[in-house]
Amino acid sequence: MQATAYTYDPETRSGQVLLDDGTPVPFDAPAFDAGGLRLLRPGQRVRIETEPAQGEGAGLRITLVTLQTL
Repeated sequence: MQATAYTYDPETRSGQVLLDDGTPVPFDAPAFDAGGLRLLRPGQRVRIETEPAQGEGAGLRITLVTLQTL
């Protein structure tokens, strides 16, 4: 799945991406670390992998964030 980087905090290595429909989805440090990135800038196009989040109405949980490549 593709998304756009929205926020990123280098101290916690967490942030949010925006799905193509504009929905913000947070990611945590393990998802960022799984992608092997060192930095993420708002506006960068990224590829994400997700799984259903636990809990009522939880939506998606991002398990990997990496740069979108052609």
